[in-house]
Amino acid sequence: MANPGRIISIDIMRGLTLILMLFVNDLYMPGVPAWLGHMPATFDGMGLADWVFPGFLFMVGMAIPFSVGKRISNGESSLTITKHVLIRTASLLFIGVLMLNSGRVDAAATGISRNLWSILMYTGVFLVWNKYPRESNNAVLFNILKFIGIALLALLIIIFRSGKPINNGWLVTGWWGILGLIGWGYLVSALIYLAFRDSIILTSIAVIFFLGLNILSSLGMLGLFEPVNPVLGIIIQGNVPLIVLTGLLTILIMRRVSTSSQTKTVIAIVAMGLFCIAAGFILRKWFIISKIGATPSWGLICNGISMIVFSLIYWITDIRKSLRWSSLFRVAGENSLTTYLAPDILYYAIWSINVPILIYKTSHSPLIVIMGSLFWAFMMVGLTSLLAKLSIKLRL
Repeated sequence: MANPGRIISIDIMRGLTLILMLFVNDLYMPGVPAWLGHMPATFDGMGLADWVFPGFLFMVGMAIPFSVGKRISNGESSLTITKHVLIRTASLLFIGVLMLNSGRVDAAATGISRNLWSILMYTGVFLVWNKYPRESNNAVLFNILKFIGIALLALLIIIFRSGKPINNGWLVTGWWGILGLIGWGYLVSALIYLAFRDSIILTSIAVIFFLGLNILSSLGMLGLFEPVNPVLGIIIQGNVPLIVLTGLLTILIMRRVSTSSQTKTVIAIVAMGLFCIAAGFILRKWFIISKIGATPSWGLICNGISMIVFSLIYWITDIRKSLRWSSLFRVAGENSLTTYLAPDILYYAIWSINVPILIYKTSHSPLIVIMGSLFWAFMMVGLTSLLAKLSIKLRL
């Protein structure tokens, strides 16, 4: 199977969703307009923050035919590719669980503060999963750094205590954290692509299947799976795989349509997006639009928004070839894991020294707060760019 060149707009939109993620995650301050944040679980509606993460999940799906397809075209066997998918999934789940538990550290029981535990944890992650230069005379040093990272993470896991009676006060998987959700969605979608390849029909059936699971789950009709929910609950719920698979299906349709006309490609994606939004509002009669509830109406509407936003970026960058404005977004998109994780180290460092460096967070002006968080987000992309130049970039 041929593996066409990468579509530039995929990296740009992934970067856009990451920058927006950094922005809304930094924005939890009084006075900020509600529509920029997350809506409460029982509220029927969504804000900007409620689209950002599913927007990124959608892009995870769009990238799969390129990443897995490249391995197929290079002649790798299905078993080899499956091993790669499983290792990558395990890495995402592992880091996601560590991030989830960083907020549960009990300093007295663990022996170190939550901030220090978290800084060391992220340091270990960067040491283990950094993409070290291949052509280098420092191979031994890089292996030593990886070993130090593994040892550091092992030590932090051993000493971790939450101070709570459940699970003996140790690590919990909970909802797996953001990276864990990505991991489960990636696992399902990558294996489905490996099995169905470029089949639009079979992939569509997979999308419909997980939409059905999401509907049944939202109706409370999947109680028989309760024993395995602590591990496989994200898959059984259906919402995350639905979003990722929709992104995958979109790129398959794009490939088919773009052979005749790029303009037809944009029209097709916009039409699909409008269909998803309409379907989401139809389902709203039975399911509220809720990110926290992971309702099918919310998932479909988010997919529709993602399609329309992507089609606009695709038209500007891949068709009109207008790229000057996109450099920061491309940096974020091409180094997504670094962009997402590196700012957390700074947060914990700032909290450790207890100095109000982020002074915009103390402002009572919504405009100053919003502009401050936007500035923070773009500064973090600049940090990612600097780290990349220093050969510090995470790859799973």
